Amino acid sequence: MATGIASGSGQLYLREHVYRRSSYGKAHCHSTVILSSMQNQIHWSSWISKLLQVDRSNYSQCQVKTNRKSHRGTIKSCQREGSTRYFDFAVIGSGIAGLRYALEVAKHGSVAVITKAEPHESNTNYAQGGVSAVLCPKDSVENHMKDTIVAGAYLCDEEIVRVSPQNIKVSSVPLKPKDLFVRRFLPQDVELQKLEKSNSSGGSRKFYIVLDWWDITADIFFSAGKKIGSNSCASYAINVVCTEGPERIRELIAMGASFDHGEDGNLHLAREGGHSHRRIVHAADMTGREIGRALLEAVVKDPNIYVFQHHFAIDLLTTQDGSDIVCHGIDTINTETQEVIRFISKVTLLASGGAGHIYPSTTNPPVATGDGIAMAHRAQAVISNMEFVQFHPTALADEGLPIRPSNARENAFLITEAVRGDGGILYNLDMERFMPSYDERAELAPRDVVARSIDDQLKKRGEEYVLLDISHKPKEKILSHFPNIAAECLRYGLDITQQPIPVVPAAHYMCGGVRAGLEGETNVRGLYVAGEVACTGLHGANRLASNSLAEALVFARRAVKPSIDHMNLSKIGHSASNWWPRPVAPLLLGDTVVNKVIRQTREVRKELQSIMWEYVGIVRSTSRLTLAETRIIELELKWERYLFQHGWEPTMVGLEACEMRNLFCCAKLVVSSALSRHESRGLHYTIDFPHVEESKRLPTVIFPSQLNSSRQLHKQQIC
Repeated sequence: MATGIASGSGQLYLREHVYRRSSYGKAHCHSTVILSSMQNQIHWSSWISKLLQVDRSNYSQCQVKTNRKSHRGTIKSCQREGSTRYFDFAVIGSGIAGLRYALEVAKHGSVAVITKAEPHESNTNYAQGGVSAVLCPKDSVENHMKDTIVAGAYLCDEEIVRVSPQNIKVSSVPLKPKDLFVRRFLPQDVELQKLEKSNSSGGSRKFYIVLDWWDITADIFFSAGKKIGSNSCASYAINVVCTEGPERIRELIAMGASFDHGEDGNLHLAREGGHSHRRIVHAADMTGREIGRALLEAVVKDPNIYVFQHHFAIDLLTTQDGSDIVCHGIDTINTETQEVIRFISKVTLLASGGAGHIYPSTTNPPVATGDGIAMAHRAQAVISNMEFVQFHPTALADEGLPIRPSNARENAFLITEAVRGDGGILYNLDMERFMPSYDERAELAPRDVVARSIDDQLKKRGEEYVLLDISHKPKEKILSHFPNIAAECLRYGLDITQQPIPVVPAAHYMCGGVRAGLEGETNVRGLYVAGEVACTGLHGANRLASNSLAEALVFARRAVKPSIDHMNLSKIGHSASNWWPRPVAPLLLGDTVVNKVIRQTREVRKELQSIMWEYVGIVRSTSRLTLAETRIIELELKWERYLFQHGWEPTMVGLEACEMRNLFCCAKLVVSSALSRHESRGLHYTIDFPHVEESKRLPTVIFPSQLNSSRQLHKQQIC
């Protein structure tokens, strides 16, 4: 019998804390036990993760479609009942992952694509560089894997472990048959073996181990007397992305995506930082826009896909079924009409992008406020590796432009990695080249190295930006490879064929996210993830340039079959719509009060972003992270009090308030994860632990709170 979980309501409650310790407490890493307490309300372990699971012009707005064809055994077209919609599949996000997935599952049922703004407004649309794939005879999958592992600071471990029963020493962590959810997160050909071990009372205890596969569960359930690997299914994630990526590119081309070709008629392959070979498929410097165009055109033509634009996702709808959490859809608010719409679905895919806007300067569009990660966390999904926030080394520095923009940008303008890949050189303002003094790979070093080097230059010299110069290359080549960058810079009086580009690091990509299995599955049944919102293990501690679009394509495709299987087994009916209380828009407060709340929320947002940049930026320290933790909690409580003092009710939801809640959630997850890692690896650099520690080569994993404090803000005192 399934029971409803109140967290799906998306309600906001006032908390009155006596602050002693953040509810997003520091991580406790242990190889065989899960630490938990009432005070540290997130359970952590570094090991349990091993169980888990347009042409280049403007887009037209997609309209919601009607009169759908139906499939036997599926929900017939778009069924609606008042403010509830019923679908076989709900897709949250309209970027590359969400659209690619929607096009496949639409062959088997009705699909709702729920997008926060216009369908084209996603991180995909702003991706300039390209998609990494092994398509050159001189390249190999092994080379691509090696480059990914090196860039990821070896947190995405390649080690393959073969274990035999003879060298197994069983630990004290048993797995009962009914708890064997491991199977959902392993390839079908993995062999499971049951062992029995006598206990002191004369009985026996049953254990399950994995044989002939990588280190996915080894150290949780047994020890072979030595270290048996240090990561989850990251190795397999690297393998599948590097192996399956080329076929996903061919599928895009077959769908009408147009990529650049060389004079020989073959795809033009660019090279970017961290890559040993040319393997970047691109469409000038507007690759994401071109991919999005092709996918959206296909979606518009598909009679079984509905697109709901300007629908903000509030919270996932979940139930408890025995020991399992099950997802049944999503609550949304139409941000143009303020109507709350409930989507009941048999399967839900989160493809909502990252959380760049926890920082004041980010290349992400305004929609990237961490909604998917926060919703999944509130729905009891496992979160991983949130300390690894990638700062792109080269965003356009408006301060250095001949003509300053009249208005502040909502998101920083990206200067693609491909500029350095094509020979761009970094200089300080005295035109001194500095990258060779930091890394032998110079400008082609991975992003974490380049970003820290620029940050160091800026701090040492007291300057606001550095210069990226490509003007020594032929003008025709520059304009053909980087037309979008050239045009944007020319708007402000800078000719990149003759002048260097002022650049500065900006928040760019979340390597962490919702912990995903090899087919996009999470520990919440019926909930799948793909794209930046997911943590598949591919990126490790630092993402290799242009691997993100490849990962999104591969995992969106891999999530299709298990999603269809789950859909076919689901029996949820129309009565499910009444299982959860319904949120409401704050219309009763009146425009004056609502506008005051919105203005205050925007100020709080700026303050949070300032804290994150000042204390949780490119270079960190334990004392500054701890201070950030305290200040964020105090700021959140201050904001909550303001809302409720102005009449905000527990069931009320609004775009700005919900985004703020999600930004707070993601910021705290980043800070807590950073505090837990006592080493410097990849994107996480701390002056208190400046070196890589082999014993710390473990993923950081955040477990949901059994008290659900992250989901609801209670009107009670928590000491």
